Amino acid sequence: MALSFFRKETKPVTNTDANEAFLKGYSIEVMPRTAEKVEDFRALLPKGTRVYIAHIEGTPIEDMVATAKRIAGEGFDVMPHFPARIIHDKATLADWIARYQAEAGVKQALLLGGGVNTPAGDFDSSMQLIESGLFDGFDRLHVAGHPEGNKDIDKDGGDAIVMQALKWKQAFAERSDAKMAIATQFCFEAEPVIAWANRLAAAGVHLPIHIGVAGPAKLQTLIKFAISCGVGASLRVLQKRAMDVTKLLLPYEPTEFVSGLAAHKAANPAFGIEQVHFFPLGGIKTNAAWVTENGGAAGVPANAKEKV
Repeated sequence: MALSFFRKETKPVTNTDANEAFLKGYSIEVMPRTAEKVEDFRALLPKGTRVYIAHIEGTPIEDMVATAKRIAGEGFDVMPHFPARIIHDKATLADWIARYQAEAGVKQALLLGGGVNTPAGDFDSSMQLIESGLFDGFDRLHVAGHPEGNKDIDKDGGDAIVMQALKWKQAFAERSDAKMAIATQFCFEAEPVIAWANRLAAAGVHLPIHIGVAGPAKLQTLIKFAISCGVGASLRVLQKRAMDVTKLLLPYEPTEFVSGLAAHKAANPAFGIEQVHFFPLGGIKTNAAWVTENGGAAGVPANAKEKV
């Protein structure tokens, strides 16, 4: 009997059809200081990827606009954050918008309350930003979502105030020309997210959901961010992993979370989650590489050379 010295490829297939469909058109979040570490976003991100630019309190608007200009210049749609509670007044907001539009052609924005407790000026909520009228003419407006609640808003641990605000935004979307969606905080467990999305639909909120996903990172890094961002119930997934000594030193990857949601979406096409929004807590390059590895055609970088 002849012996074969050629082994078949035994690497497990991770990019199922459902995962590829679910990851198609994903977006990713950067900050000026993290964007500086990337030489060329076209080498990492697929063509047409929406890049959110997070505005952390204390970041100069000049740095935000420069980052938006640079990434837009590489061919990507940029969506800057506008955190209401760090904006002093309507004149400041108008100035920011004018700068973004003049230098980076920005027509998309994420409007949110912001992570600070005390407003710096006149604005306290994303609804007030919308009511300013300054975003009239934008092509797309996204608002924040919290699948596990937001204790800064609903201090009793419920979601009554957040739900009321989402209903207001749903009503605005119905009378607005702008495309709207809910971009959520990151989570780690599929079941609570599915239940939350179904609850929104039952309450009459039908804005598309862009679900927040934490990209691959060290477990300790994720736990730190999860606690600081108020991620609730699904934090137990990380805590359980931390108790397993065989996994403690391994980087976390969102494979199980994404696959669970992808399978549910494939079985329920009308399910409210439209696409994935990544928080690259372990680095933009690491996150992009994970999508390339697990997302099939959904993860092919813009400047990838065609295979001969």
